[in-house]
Amino acid sequence: MTHDHELVSTIFAGWQAYQGALIKALQPLEPHQLTLRAAPDLRTVGEIARHMIGARARWFGDWVGDEFADFATWDRRDAPERSAAELVSGLQATWQGMHQAIARWTPEEWAETYPGEYPDDPEVITRAWVIWHLIEHDLHHGGEISLTLGAYSVPALDL
Repeated sequence: MTHDHELVSTIFAGWQAYQGALIKALQPLEPHQLTLRAAPDLRTVGEIARHMIGARARWFGDWVGDEFADFATWDRRDAPERSAAELVSGLQATWQGMHQAIARWTPEEWAETYPGEYPDDPEVITRAWVIWHLIEHDLHHGGEISLTLGAYSVPALDL
């Protein structure tokens, strides 16, 4: 069990470091830099960050409560644009809420299962699956932000 605890701690430490790098990359961006996109049919840097925040809020909404309700709609088509400061604040708030929830889960809560939503999710999901999904989601979309900013010679995530 000690090995499992060390592995989980290592994974969360890495995710937290990635969160810090993402915030560091977004914090200094000017409004026009948030509108950069890698291709005409892809999301802008701001839209990608809003999507990350929205996904976190939707996955954790039932576990965290009403405090995530506003964030869950940040990536909808009719959602307003957000400044770099607002994006950073949204990332920090969802991060804090997720980790407070995770810290208080009991072993029984970790083992709870939920039906997945076809075709994107497994048939049955667990809280552990949700955590993994959000880690891979953050990594994927953070990579998009990094690539997009790099394409325009804007300092990006140092991965």
